[in-house]
Amino acid sequence: MSTKLIVDSGSTKTRWALLTPDGETEIITTPGINPAIMSVDEINEIVAKEVAPVIDRHDIECVHYYGAGCVSDKICNQMAQMLVEITGCRDVTVSSDLLGAARALCGHSRGIACILGTGSNSCMFDGERIIEHVSPLGFILGDEGSGAVIGRKFIGTVLKRQLPDEIISDFDSQFHLNTAEIIERVYKRPAPNAFLASFMPFVAKHIAHPAMESMITDEFTLFFKRNVMNYSNATTTPLHFTGSVAHHFSQQLYQAASSLGLNIVSIIANPLPGLITYHKD
Repeated sequence: MSTKLIVDSGSTKTRWALLTPDGETEIITTPGINPAIMSVDEINEIVAKEVAPVIDRHDIECVHYYGAGCVSDKICNQMAQMLVEITGCRDVTVSSDLLGAARALCGHSRGIACILGTGSNSCMFDGERIIEHVSPLGFILGDEGSGAVIGRKFIGTVLKRQLPDEIISDFDSQFHLNTAEIIERVYKRPAPNAFLASFMPFVAKHIAHPAMESMITDEFTLFFKRNVMNYSNATTTPLHFTGSVAHHFSQQLYQAASSLGLNIVSIIANPLPGLITYHKD
């Protein structure tokens, strides 16, 4: 028997799980990979430096890769070819991070699977496949409830000095960023979504303030209204969440769902444990 490789890849963080024949699991964590916004060279640099030396010690039997940005056949085929070259294994499947979330959250049961991390996404899952999907549209046109969008709104509110003085003062002392530097990071440098989402720990630090909690709850309510409520029988279908934002702001997420008559069944920080169980089965 050989080793299985299961990958859960987001824009901020990628987790690589090696399932060995003796039942052990080795996990490698690398920077995020998103082929929709990253070049092949950028991805190769991450994998060659941080993953390949570990993979070389294993005989890889199959690869199951679930990734942010894997939204077209062209991108999936490019990622698959890259993984074949890296692992030496030809049994490679590349799927969206949304299918990975659905399998991890719902197993083989029907449910609405949602991701709230750097980005946001959702789908209706019938236990085998995604049968309904509302496009998240990215952090400029959509991605309601995501770290990137909440971070964008938070930063805009800070720069316009529309938050309490104590929060703005704490922000200035912690980050030492002026308006010009923030605008450059958002408009001119790579991965602005990850930059905006990086402020979520600071938001969590001040979540007890009514202005911050209202910002979060309102954004989650928008996520439900513009995404989840568009699925068939949304109010009677089990609702599941994964992602760091869903995990760390679960209280506000439950509150927003309850106000709309939605039933959240589970919230997990990341889908990798569920994917490991799914593929072991």
